[in-house]
This record gives sequence, C-alpha cells and structure tokens, in this order.
Amino acid sequence: MQSAPGPERPWLVGDIGGTNARFGLVREAGARPVHVGKVPSALHDGLASAARAYLAGLPERVSPSAACVAVAGPVLGDRIRLTNVGWDFSVEGDRAGLGLDHLEVVNDFAALAQSLPALGEEDLLPLGGGSVDPADPMAVLGPGTGLGVAGLVPLPAGGWLPLPGEGGHVDAPAVEDLEAEVVRVITAERGRVSAEALLSGPGLPRLHRALGEILGTEAPDLTPGEITAAGTDPDGGDTLARETLEVFGALLGGFAGNVALTLGATGGVFLGGGVLPRIPGVLRDGRFRMRFEAKGRMTDYLKNIATVLITAGNPALLGAAARLDQQLERA
Repeated sequence: MQSAPGPERPWLVGDIGGTNARFGLVREAGARPVHVGKVPSALHDGLASAARAYLAGLPERVSPSAACVAVAGPVLGDRIRLTNVGWDFSVEGDRAGLGLDHLEVVNDFAALAQSLPALGEEDLLPLGGGSVDPADPMAVLGPGTGLGVAGLVPLPAGGWLPLPGEGGHVDAPAVEDLEAEVVRVITAERGRVSAEALLSGPGLPRLHRALGEILGTEAPDLTPGEITAAGTDPDGGDTLARETLEVFGALLGGFAGNVALTLGATGGVFLGGGVLPRIPGVLRDGRFRMRFEAKGRMTDYLKNIATVLITAGNPALLGAAARLDQQLERA
C-alpha cells in the first residue's frame, strides 16, 4: 500500500457539513490541502457520490490513494449516519467504491483538534493569556449548528492523540443572576438547558428571546446572522442584540474555562466553529476572558493559558491531512 501522497495518487481530505461537503487534495506529506472546493451535500446520498462529484470537477484526473473525512457527530463503527445531511454509508463500502487503500472517518472536532499543531500565528487571533504550546495538552471548542469540544494530547513517541467527546451537552454554565434567569426562562420552555442550547447558532435566537422577556424589551424574530450583525454594528441602536452577544461571550468564557480545567489544556484553548469568526470584537473586548479566568482559587492557573480564535480557512481539512500524515506517512 502506498503511504506517501503523490501527484497522481494524492490524499483526499473532506469536511462534511449540513449544507456543503468540502474537499481538498494533499500532494505532499505535511503540506496543506490544495484545490479546495465544495459540492452541495443535499445533491448526494453519501460520501462516495459527493467525493466523485468533487473529483470530476478538478482540472486534471487524479485517483486518491487515501482519504480522511470529518463529520459532525460521533463515529462509532463502520456505519456512519449523519442526521444533518441525511447520509447513511459504510466506511468500508465507500473505501472500496472510491478505490482507496485507506479511508478514515473522524468526528469534525477531532479533525479540528488535529489541526492545532499545524496552525501558525497568521491563523490565530490571540484573546488573552500566555502563548500556545503544542508540547502540552490543548483544547478546541466552538459553536456552530451545535457546540463542539475536543482535546489534543501529545504522545511520548511523537504525534498527537485527539480526544473527541460530547462536551457541548453539559449543563449551561450560568453563574451571574441574569444568566440564571435566562436558564429559568428557557427551562420553562423546553426542559433541561445544556451549554449547546445557548452556545450555538440556534442558541443565539433562543438567548435573544429569553433576554427580551427578562428585560421587558421586544425581541423580534432574528436569525443568528442578523443578531451578530445588529449586535456588532457600530452605528446600530439594537441594545438587545448587543446584550445578547455580551451574555453569549460571557457564557462562552465560563464554558471555555471549564473545558481548560477538565482537560488540563495548558497548551492553549482554541476557538472555532461557524459563529465566532463573526464576533471577534465581542470576544476580545467583552467579558469572555474575564469569565474564562474567574474560577476562584484556579484563577492564577487559568491566567497562564492562552485563548485564541482560529481564523484559518477550512481548518478541519488541515486536521484531516494531519491525521493521514500521522497514521500513514509517519507509520
């Protein structure tokens, strides 16, 4: 089996989302993906169909030798069922169907975690604390359709071990009185309130409506994008949208501090997902870092841990490439 990628037999990397399936090619071990493109997820019934459509659109014909694909959800065996895409496929079946020597399907935040050592200063926006250190355990989290969380631990023999999980489903990190009122209001509507119920794209309108009820302010139905736009508009007068983002940032800081303590992520806490790149100012200038550190006698421990926003494009593809590099080339 060929392990190293080459011009005619590159590695294929993918990141499957509810709207688009993104792919890229890795032509040299350790290199970043090239020919990054996307195909609409809804037009395909599984990985093999989407990958073939991407490959057919390339300027030259290639036959990948190996692939690593990131998906949103747990990966617990050969059968992959993606509810946000409507796909149901066999890893081994699609490996054979695509003519691959090796196919690996991983959790999307496991892939994002695997990308962390490969990110440079140009890929990150510092949000406080010390410097990132890939020699120590790291954590990555981020709100999108849900709230993803993963860790990355360096191995004694070299390389890293990603630690995917379902940390977004822990209880909401409400500390302040206003946050407790938010949880009370939403609990009355839907029962238990997880961190993901607030710290996600769908969580933003939920938080917006609850704050409107608590503060006695009209809360029109807004999309997550409309809330972030109104809340960050320097000339806007939408105080409820701004308050929503402030509370969102504070809750996220408390949650990120919990993750750092749980994983011992002294190498840094990285923020990804689809929501946060729209609100860097909220994270940098708001209560995010204060709440990250506000953990009583563990405050000094957390002050030294870096928090950074991932600004790189398609970092999950970079992580999938790093995963293949570790599994195949370095083996």
